[in-house]
Amino acid sequence: MKIDINGKAHDVRGPMLADALEELGYDGKIATAVNEAFVAKTQRAAYVLKDGDRVEVVAPKQGG
Repeated sequence: MKIDINGKAHDVRGPMLADALEELGYDGKIATAVNEAFVAKTQRAAYVLKDGDRVEVVAPKQGG
């Protein structure tokens, strides 16, 4: 399935958001949104992606 992550096209195998993130090497503390709707960490394993979805992944940064 083809999805966009942070504006770049990717092919992923699994339909679940958590599986796609793992497949693409995302780990640690991140925030996710699909088609501009926030998806909580606890919902990623059950969130089914569709072809063409737009995923945003944001990692918090510390500092000042």
